[in-house]
Amino acid sequence: MNERTSKPPLPTLFGYNSTSMDIKELTERMQALVAAKGWGQPASPKPQTPRNLAISLLLEASEVLELFQWQDQPAEQAALAGELADTLLYLLQLANVSNIDLEQAVLSKIAQNHQRQWPEHQSREARS
Repeated sequence: MNERTSKPPLPTLFGYNSTSMDIKELTERMQALVAAKGWGQPASPKPQTPRNLAISLLLEASEVLELFQWQDQPAEQAALAGELADTLLYLLQLANVSNIDLEQAVLSKIAQNHQRQWPEHQSREARS
């Protein structure tokens, strides 16, 4: 049984839960890919530096945006899924090489945003 949900374990792919992964599992999977491709080696043609990963993250996010150019919905959902996955993988790798606990950073940001007042909220409160 799955400890978190008391349901039967989910099917696996390469030793990972293939339908539901947490950030740690996804990061481990990305690290396995980086190691398998040799990208973590000093002479790698794709050095895994924060700068290179930040640039790659932005380039992939731009590819997501390109799918929406001149249309409200992408022509192919699979293309959007692929570009979103590429973006997430670079984000995970950037957080990892920067020693950022991404799960904790996300939870902290959500907590901060609950306390934050955006201009549209302030004008609503002023009208009340």
